Amino acid sequence: MIIRMLSAALVAGFLAAVVATGLQLALTSPLILAAERYETQASAQVPVLAALAPSLMVRVHAHGEAHAPTGGNDAVWEPAPGFQRMAFTALATLVGGVGYALLLGAVLVACGREPTMESSVGFAVAGFLAVSLAPALGLPPELPGMPAAPLETRQAWWIMTAAATAMGLYLIAIRRVPITILGGLVLVVAPHLAGAPETDHAASALPAGYAAQFAARSLGVSFVFWIVIGLAFAWAWQTFGRTRPVAARA
Repeated sequence: MIIRMLSAALVAGFLAAVVATGLQLALTSPLILAAERYETQASAQVPVLAALAPSLMVRVHAHGEAHAPTGGNDAVWEPAPGFQRMAFTALATLVGGVGYALLLGAVLVACGREPTMESSVGFAVAGFLAVSLAPALGLPPELPGMPAAPLETRQAWWIMTAAATAMGLYLIAIRRVPITILGGLVLVVAPHLAGAPETDHAASALPAGYAAQFAARSLGVSFVFWIVIGLAFAWAWQTFGRTRPVAARA
């Protein structure tokens, strides 16, 4: 079963990565490039501000976060624009797709569900709700140059929200008794009642419409990504599980 699940996860992750990468290049990459142009223009104004107020001079990295100047050289490596960035994006999407497909298969087996088309797509939708949609309600996908809370705080809230939503959906959809449904609703709502990390209210040169488009398109790509994982995993699971009929002896 392990080999079968691993094989199905590799196929599902690869197919989902191909589809998602194509959608990213067509829908979200143009917005990222446009945001980087605005970020570069904003960064070019830093020397002027530093000349007016040397004591407030800051060094701005390529990703748009301001840090106090230091004496060392701590430049962060980033993929070059063009093919290199596209290749690293595709690789990251592939690794994520295989990982999520393995997680999908493990959850299906743990819940005693056969990976059919119906069950796999249902669990894939739950994965989208837990991993993408629920965290995005508090922390929508961000473009370069957008003000944001500290990374560690955002990561902690994302993990808490994804885990609580996944457990809540399990209690609501799988256990299906009144007490577990109530507990599941509490888990789903709790991270949002606690509140996402507050974003720094810094000025941004990026038009507001760009951020809204990027968030909507990113969630759309993520939804397709999960659906392809569900469909491809079920297809691959059934394909690798077929056995050749034994020839009858004369």
